Amino acid sequence: MFCILGFFILNFQVFQGQKFRSLSDKNCIRLIPQIGSRGSIVDRNDAIIVSDTISYDVMVLPKDVSQLETTLDNLSKVVGIASKELKKRFRAEYQSPSIPVALVRNIEVKKAVALEELKADFPGVVVQPNPIRGYRYGKLACHVLGYLGEIDRWRLTRLSNYGYNTKDIVGFGGVEEKYDYYLRQDEGGISAEVDHRGRFVRMLGYKPPISGRKVQLTLDLRIQKIAEGALGDRTGCAIIMEPHTGEIIAMVSNPGFNPAVFVTRQNEKIAELFSNPKAPLFNRAISGLYPAGSSFKPIVAAAALETDKADLNTSFTCTGATHVGRKEFKCWGVHGTQNIVGALKYSCNVFFYRIGIKLGGQSMYEYAVKFGLSKPTSFELSNEASGFVPNPLWKRISKFHKWLDGDSANLSIGQGELLVTPIQMACMIAAFANKGYLVTPYIVKAVDGKILEDPQRKILPLGIGESTINTVRRGLRGVTEQGGTASILSFPQLAVAGKTGTAQNPRGAPHGWFIGFFPYEKPKYAIVVFLEHGVAGYMASLTVKEIISQMLKEGLIPFQEAKN
Repeated sequence: MFCILGFFILNFQVFQGQKFRSLSDKNCIRLIPQIGSRGSIVDRNDAIIVSDTISYDVMVLPKDVSQLETTLDNLSKVVGIASKELKKRFRAEYQSPSIPVALVRNIEVKKAVALEELKADFPGVVVQPNPIRGYRYGKLACHVLGYLGEIDRWRLTRLSNYGYNTKDIVGFGGVEEKYDYYLRQDEGGISAEVDHRGRFVRMLGYKPPISGRKVQLTLDLRIQKIAEGALGDRTGCAIIMEPHTGEIIAMVSNPGFNPAVFVTRQNEKIAELFSNPKAPLFNRAISGLYPAGSSFKPIVAAAALETDKADLNTSFTCTGATHVGRKEFKCWGVHGTQNIVGALKYSCNVFFYRIGIKLGGQSMYEYAVKFGLSKPTSFELSNEASGFVPNPLWKRISKFHKWLDGDSANLSIGQGELLVTPIQMACMIAAFANKGYLVTPYIVKAVDGKILEDPQRKILPLGIGESTINTVRRGLRGVTEQGGTASILSFPQLAVAGKTGTAQNPRGAPHGWFIGFFPYEKPKYAIVVFLEHGVAGYMASLTVKEIISQMLKEGLIPFQEAKN
């Protein structure tokens, strides 16, 4: 008996002594995590758009709770949540005895203080201060910013090698997702010794948490507010861009959403966002595909001038319609004899029908691609659509039909199978503003004060003649002058150029476009406003007028006297 007893003592003390010492140490050592703040997001003037605030969360350490039912019953009286609900949350969040379970997030400070005072009565219950994402302006720039959520299986599979773990909070959509690597914080913590009752004895080690990096956007918060206010509750989008560099000054997509509902886990509101038929999570500015309507005409005009199919002396007479084969193609008005400048000013369909037929589908396709259509712009945020420009080869292969003059007539006024995104149209009109360069739009300017270099951000010459650009610009300027389709944008102190567009839509009222730039002589801003089912381009022009008027009022546009 003594020999057997001695053998087990020897086994426990010597052969397995290190193992049991380790278990003993683990029993008296607690690791208290400390989470750093996620990096802030600021505008071009360093005004804070998104930053972290402190949240107090009630956590339960399962291995330290001997009587779970009783503990949760007593805890419910302090936090004001039904015991049944707390038990439900515990079951949903529980992973293992050593992993804390978050029962209540972002409780009131007075309740957090009360729990700390009653700490001895709640063994295994900890009030953990955590940073929580704060979206200061609600819906403002929501599609640019994105939102936060618990990492899903797909992202975890892709990112596990980069330090991401189960239950991590990551970005979804917008800047929060694209630049999660910079914004993400590193977790720190305290290694503490506790006694048999879990009371603190001494600190053994400390690793400070590392906060995420500050991301500076190209957005101007003042102009973003103006654009969102002008768009109001109408479905559509607005983009304001620096035409020489591609910096996005404002980007709005309506309807929007409040990213805070994902932070506070308001499940009912989140479910409403996903089920809403108006798709508030959908960024129409970069992912929406729409017919261009007459806003496509500047490309057709440039193609005709460059291929010598038209010049300033080329004119056609508009009587309100023209025949292509046996079919009548109508114009929205009667414009008389027009050259290319007048046809842009009055948006004469008959002129462009005839020019489109002379050009043919292949030439219009090639120049549309040259101006950036039918392919992504390389904008940095995810889910950018490519758009589509029809051409004779596509029709032959996909529909087994020959390209006809009627197809050319349709394409010349931006109808038919043509589909574009608002961000593509912003880059296209910017090429006329900067006199011949296709820019890559971008939204992030710097990280921690260091300018972000991205090889995808390019400024490419189009190879379009100066005289062609100047002729089209004259037509675009005429659009906002007396008699033009957007004469409402005639300001005494500012010269605006642009093009309206009314795009026919088989599933409802027509869409409304306005694309343009200002000031005319030295453009500082390119602008696109798109109204889904907006009836006409004139309605989009009204929105642009409201934006420009407010920008002038706040002194955000350099003074440049309009010259007619």
